[in-house]
Amino acid sequence: MTTQPSPSDPAAVALELERIRRTIEVGFTRTDGALALLVQRHDQTDEALKGHDRRIDDHDARLDTLERGETERQKRDIARLDALERARWPLPSVAALVAVTGLTLSLWQLAAR
Repeated sequence: MTTQPSPSDPAAVALELERIRRTIEVGFTRTDGALALLVQRHDQTDEALKGHDRRIDDHDARLDTLERGETERQKRDIARLDALERARWPLPSVAALVAVTGLTLSLWQLAAR
């Protein structure tokens, strides 16, 4: 069985204070370590978010360029389409002209009889 030190014994009080001090120091050390780990993780998360933000900004810029039609491929395709539209045959106009010519010839032959 252990005996309780008397509160009036200065050596016992000093020993108990030293134990309390050591317990508090260990607790503070653990807390400091946990806080340092949290700060490190926070910094890593910030760096990762900055990288993601840069990538998102790059994607936004690329999408804006695509929406405005400013890529080289889009410019080539637009120029090619314009050239094709200018060079196509005006088939509806030719068909209407042939139909009117056929009607005119038919009416002329009918009138000649």
